[in-house]
Amino acid sequence: MKHKKKILHLTYDMRIGGTEMVIKSLIEGTDKTLFDVEILCIESKTGPFGDQLIEQGCTITNLNWLGGFDKKLIKQIRHYLKKNSIDVLHCHQYTPWVYATLAALGMGSKVIFTEHGRFYPDYSSWKRRFINPLLALFTYKITAISKATKQALVDYEFLSAGKIDVIYNGIKGLQADKDDVTRTKNKLNISADTLVFGTIARLDPIKNHDMMIRAFAKTLEKLPSAMLIIVGDGDLMGELKGLVNDLNIKESVIFTGYIPYPKDYLAIFDIFLLSSLSEGTSMTLLEAMSLEKPCVVTDAGGNKEIIAHGETGLVTDNNNMQQYSDAMILLGTDPEQISIYGKQAKIRFQEQFDTQHMSNAYEQCYGE
Repeated sequence: MKHKKKILHLTYDMRIGGTEMVIKSLIEGTDKTLFDVEILCIESKTGPFGDQLIEQGCTITNLNWLGGFDKKLIKQIRHYLKKNSIDVLHCHQYTPWVYATLAALGMGSKVIFTEHGRFYPDYSSWKRRFINPLLALFTYKITAISKATKQALVDYEFLSAGKIDVIYNGIKGLQADKDDVTRTKNKLNISADTLVFGTIARLDPIKNHDMMIRAFAKTLEKLPSAMLIIVGDGDLMGELKGLVNDLNIKESVIFTGYIPYPKDYLAIFDIFLLSSLSEGTSMTLLEAMSLEKPCVVTDAGGNKEIIAHGETGLVTDNNNMQQYSDAMILLGTDPEQISIYGKQAKIRFQEQFDTQHMSNAYEQCYGE
């Protein structure tokens, strides 16, 4: 019988987030006849996605990293690799990569590092200029979730472009239920013919909800009956609600707060909005495309690699409120274009961003 390779995903935790969704999709999509797959979290808490995977039979182990450089963590990872005969150590994000590479020295486990996103504004340090090229020498493969993320690794992490492959995130497409859509609209007191703009993201400065809300206020001058639904929670909730009040658009904006599984809310959007200052590959953007939603996005990170401008949605300059509002109005006043862009968005999703495309690409890395 052919030996099944043992794959270990090393990450911070398995809370609800883009990186964690990628890992969850890989666990669920990896061919179990070829690979045994498990997860090691360097933090003590697992999180909801982890709990779901445990119910499916996935092995998840937690360590207790509290931040800072922890030599004990290197020993713990090294012990895990030896005890469980790990063939491939797939690290997600920078810090897990550093610890994993040091732990795997001389162990025989091949290290793969995936960068999922960048900060805004991006930055570097003199330490990384020297350390990262050394770590890369002991790393079998480096992947990035967009061309923009790859370039950031070159510019800010001093890694060789020739060693970095781009593997786009993929998800399992969503399916909308008409009855659920009707119930959700009724719950929010939204009429069936109301034009709904919407976004789903944590209320964090990097998501730039402030600009989106100001752009929507200008959009209401042309589309006075439109609604904006903001799904998510975060430290900026009070500040953003205050902005809505100051702009006198309270009757046109709904804050839902945190929704664990917001598919039904995404399904009622006519146009999906993403105004981020920085993005890798937005999983919610992919979900919107799978539901035939045309999208208005900023030219941040991998957004313009996902959305084909003028075909599946519109891409505006980053943090340009006037352009963003103009795009919302252009699309919002053309129902036929909304339908065309939506259908093309779903086709593009199926051809490039379905979870199987991502799983196949990583399986090829593991198999090599």
